[in-house]
Amino acid sequence: MKRLVVVESPTKARTIRKYLPDSYTVEASMGHVRDLPPSASQIPEKYKKTSWSRLGVNVEEGFEPLYIIPADKKKVVKQLKDALKGVDELYIATDEDREGESIGWHLLEVLKPKVPVRRMVFHEITKSAILEALENTREMDTNLVEAQETRRVLDRLVGYSISPLLWKKIAPKLSAGRVQSVAVRVLVLRETERILFVPASYWGLGAYLSASGAVFEATMSQTNGLRLATGKDFDDNTGRLSAGIVDGTDCIVLTEPKALTLEKSLPKSKWTVDSVDEKTITRNPSAPFITSTLQQEASRKLRLSARDTMRVAQKLYEQGYITYMRTDSTSLSGEAIEAARNAVRDRYGKEYLSDTPRQFANKVRNAQEAHEAIRPAGTEMKAAAQLKLSGDEEALYDMIWKRTVASQMAEAKISRKSVQISCGDGDMASLFRASGQTVLFPGFFRAYVEGSDDPEAALEDREQPLPEFKKGDVVKLESLEAKGHATKPPARFTDASLIKVLEQEGIGRPSTYASIIDTIVRRGYVRRDRSQLIPTFTAFATTNLLEIQFNSLVDTGFTAEMEQVLDDIADGEIKALPYLKSFYAGKDGLETKVEQGLDTLDAREVSAIVFEKWNPYVVRVGKFGPYVELGENEERKVASIPFNTAPGDLSAEDLQGFLDEKERGDDILGIHPDYEMPVFVKKGPFGHYVQLGDDDQEGKPKRISIPKSLDPADVDFAKAVQLLELPRDLGNHPETGKPIKTNIGRFGPYVQHGSVFASLTKEDDVLEIGYDRAMELLLKKEAKNKPLRVIGEHPESGEMVEVWDGRYGPYVKHQRVNASLPKNQSIESVTLEEAVALLAERAATKKPARAKKATKPKTAAKAKAKAKPKAKAKPKKN
Repeated sequence: MKRLVVVESPTKARTIRKYLPDSYTVEASMGHVRDLPPSASQIPEKYKKTSWSRLGVNVEEGFEPLYIIPADKKKVVKQLKDALKGVDELYIATDEDREGESIGWHLLEVLKPKVPVRRMVFHEITKSAILEALENTREMDTNLVEAQETRRVLDRLVGYSISPLLWKKIAPKLSAGRVQSVAVRVLVLRETERILFVPASYWGLGAYLSASGAVFEATMSQTNGLRLATGKDFDDNTGRLSAGIVDGTDCIVLTEPKALTLEKSLPKSKWTVDSVDEKTITRNPSAPFITSTLQQEASRKLRLSARDTMRVAQKLYEQGYITYMRTDSTSLSGEAIEAARNAVRDRYGKEYLSDTPRQFANKVRNAQEAHEAIRPAGTEMKAAAQLKLSGDEEALYDMIWKRTVASQMAEAKISRKSVQISCGDGDMASLFRASGQTVLFPGFFRAYVEGSDDPEAALEDREQPLPEFKKGDVVKLESLEAKGHATKPPARFTDASLIKVLEQEGIGRPSTYASIIDTIVRRGYVRRDRSQLIPTFTAFATTNLLEIQFNSLVDTGFTAEMEQVLDDIADGEIKALPYLKSFYAGKDGLETKVEQGLDTLDAREVSAIVFEKWNPYVVRVGKFGPYVELGENEERKVASIPFNTAPGDLSAEDLQGFLDEKERGDDILGIHPDYEMPVFVKKGPFGHYVQLGDDDQEGKPKRISIPKSLDPADVDFAKAVQLLELPRDLGNHPETGKPIKTNIGRFGPYVQHGSVFASLTKEDDVLEIGYDRAMELLLKKEAKNKPLRVIGEHPESGEMVEVWDGRYGPYVKHQRVNASLPKNQSIESVTLEEAVALLAERAATKKPARAKKATKPKTAAKAKAKAKPKAKAKPKKN
């Protein structure tokens, strides 16, 4: 019998193919083979005139989705249909979660097979797992499919219904999302806390003491019978002590004069041990990874974004190295537990094993997807070095391996000691506190410490022993210092901390966290600053509108309840249609809310961002971005706010500064000697630049960005004229004879030879760089512009398939498609067949390019305006 097995990706297909008999053919669907139409142009002609076609969901008849086969998937569908001819059975082997079940269902809807269909599921791609899946197939789970299709319809209804309202009331091209908008609101609320934050100052004293030849640190905890106030005692919104805490009764807010007085007087007194408290605690290992904890720990340890974590994990899974990476189950199979315990015994010794095998209970709200935890695949528990992995794949796999092994290790035992030391007399009587700890038995710390790349180094950091004390011992003061402190605003979210909140609140699912963060960053609601996620002013304005008109949609509780409904549909407990009708067309449903918003929402009101600390200024979001507004009518003044301005760091003085800079107008540095035009220093949304000529002159004036290495305040007339002379010719290339030029572009200063561009380094000056240095940079870049290896001709196009060196490692290239090589594959070993499969997989995931709008031919005036202004003849010197 001939059998066809369909999976999602070529990588997964190649791995599975190794474990199947020759009678099985494995093909890849490249993900979903059909979807809702992404734009009006892709709506079938017969539906275009219907009232619901824009939504892609027939809200008038059962909320039936309108599915199409995208142009880039038609070839895949044809290949699958051809492969289906002549086979006796079809196996759907897509992933075992809702998304995978949905992909499988769509395949059946499109292929319409006339042979028996079997659904095979597995959570790891190993020989034993694949063969077991073949023996234990099942039917398609229609409840899982219905839950996923309901999610898709809900997301579509929310996005395509509310987004046009945002375009009309706030700014074009904005979008709303069922889950992404809630995540944005979470970020906006945290940034609002930072805006409202009022810092408080307080003082304390720190001492270095010694006993038995060891020096240790102690901090003042009490003076004159009252504990010292610390940061947690202050209200973030007032900068004063929180309600119910009275200075001088419940605690004392130490002032600078009092702290300095104590600093002078206490060294004269005797320092005596007042009490010693010592206890032994145990620490248990964390559960093996689930999707959310993997993303959080990869963010902390490896500095990977949630998206990059899932991309690397997907590769590891498809290559058969780890179990399925989308799961919120912390359980391990019996064979996995045995493999982990064997690894502990072999590597660390029997004493590091837990007394009994450990299993962990799920703590995730609304946990579902009942798979195993994420762990190394198979029963051998191979380390990363044995698999010859490298780069991010090695780092992530190593982290998964250590976490899995640590889960079966003994608990760590730690001795903690706290000492109270008294000094001073009368109203100067004070207590200092010192604490330390000693690791009695490292247990699982030997393999894994959360947040640390190096368990051994982390163990050393945890060793903070104190000398042996008993009450009444006298210690020696080595130094004493009064220190001022200030409370800090709440920390901004990172990928890790945002995922933790989304998980705790039951918002979204493990498989969606990465795409949620990626979407809100890509659409301009959030800006990344190193690891911080900073909401933009657009996020504030959008959240304003959604809170006013669609409050429940951005409420975390309501969103979590919606996730529970989807879970109930997946479990077959409720049907989707009644819920969809109520959500969209009910009395206070989405459709009604949108219509009311179009009629009643005031665009100026919802786009206004107002805080008392900014008075009398108002920040608004308009068509061209955020701006500050002061006054009304004839007195009204406005000025743009740079895109990279963080709302939580903004003050009234900053807002006035934007207005002042606009009122001052542009700085005229002088009249250009060749063109007899004014030379300006101007500021735009993306920074400062110099300009030749007025804005209202005929044609577009010449503009050159001021390099980031140059302070705009230091740009005088001579420097501006130099910048306007760019691009600068440095000479001709010795081989081609073509000119070598230097200039400033969108990504900064560069040198150019023909089609080769090489960026300047921080040490290079675009105005001073010479021919030799430019050639050096170009030669380095040209070396990178040559393939490392030519593999052969592509079987379809006849053009060459090549291996190139890239920023993230080697990749195969064909025409405009690039695909990274697996980390464990050498440049020399990759075959043409493997390269073509990698390229096909990558091509399937690329978004189709948008069709360019037809452009009108330039008029003579516009063509002339584009040309560089001609130099006027210089007057002759007498």
